[in-house]
Amino acid sequence: MTVFASVGSAQALDGREAGLQAAHKALNRLGANTPTLAFVIASHQYQPREVLNGVSSLLGDTPMIGFSSPAGLANDGQHPHSVLVALLSGDFQVDTTWLPGYAQSGRETAIKVTQHAQVRVERQSILFFADGFNGDAEQFCNTIPPELNITGALSSGDLHTGNTYQMTGNQTGTGGLVAAFIRGNMKIGVGHDHGWDPVGSQFRVTRSRGFWLRTLDGRPASETYSGLFGYPARDWAFPPLNYLARLYPLGVEQGEDLVVRSPIRVEADGSFRMNATIRDGIDAYLLVGSRVACERAAREAAQQALVQLGDVKPAFALVLVDVAWQMLLKAQPGIEIEAVQDILGKDIPIAGGYTLGQIASVEGIAPKFLNQHIVVILFGELNQA
Repeated sequence: MTVFASVGSAQALDGREAGLQAAHKALNRLGANTPTLAFVIASHQYQPREVLNGVSSLLGDTPMIGFSSPAGLANDGQHPHSVLVALLSGDFQVDTTWLPGYAQSGRETAIKVTQHAQVRVERQSILFFADGFNGDAEQFCNTIPPELNITGALSSGDLHTGNTYQMTGNQTGTGGLVAAFIRGNMKIGVGHDHGWDPVGSQFRVTRSRGFWLRTLDGRPASETYSGLFGYPARDWAFPPLNYLARLYPLGVEQGEDLVVRSPIRVEADGSFRMNATIRDGIDAYLLVGSRVACERAAREAAQQALVQLGDVKPAFALVLVDVAWQMLLKAQPGIEIEAVQDILGKDIPIAGGYTLGQIASVEGIAPKFLNQHIVVILFGELNQA
């Protein structure tokens, strides 16, 4: 049985109507095929329970996972204040789970995901979405055993209130993690890259506590950025600068690698609120992104995912993009999708959204927690031997 995919999107005044219309369009485009798995990407401006009710009224008990985002992404570009529903149909099986305790413990949640996966012995791929403001994604990644093939992202939403949501089946909420365990005749290829490069400014992390980066070179982080960009340090604690700080992440040394770590916002005391911890005493480098570098990164991520699929033809692409790309590419919304289509062609159905972090597995290595990346996940029918 071949893998089929369809995507529907809709805007409406309330989440139930938007979810209903998006699911209706996706089902129509799927034709006579029965959906086996659904992805839902919904604007954080909708009430999650309403979105879920609208989608579920048509999809019934179809396994589904979803997350909130400032805007959805599809073949025709960016969809703000919308609900996107992507459906996959094929000879594969899916279990989904809702783990509400992710915000309290990334480690405990990772253990539960692992236990759920170990119930079945056959090969499986795991996709998940988790809260982007609360919870320790790095701790989660470090607890997942290397043999598990797991990919996902952190949901985004209202940067003012720190509110995001996740959904699966008949459950939705904040602070949780939703996961889909996919088995059977399905192959998944994953690629990732980013478009941010060091520009020469180097700092020493002199004080950090948990998710808060307090000082760089002995000064409040906002003062350091004030010296670089010219805006007064106090202005970094207010919109728009307190969120635009994500455009200028830090590259921190982790072994021989330079890992991107991005502020979610700047706090009133001038510290950066991160969603990964940064150790005191390490060097950090200012990173700056560009449209050209992001387009290159999107093409590279799509190419990596194709290589992982091997001789399998992709039927659907799930594209998870850091929210910094939405800020950087504001003048050309959705241009990252065009870059992905340069590699995949225009005919492959695409759905995705903007996230506050991405997670990608490399075979035999624990999954990596990424900031500022684009992750392209391709689905195709596994060739039977």
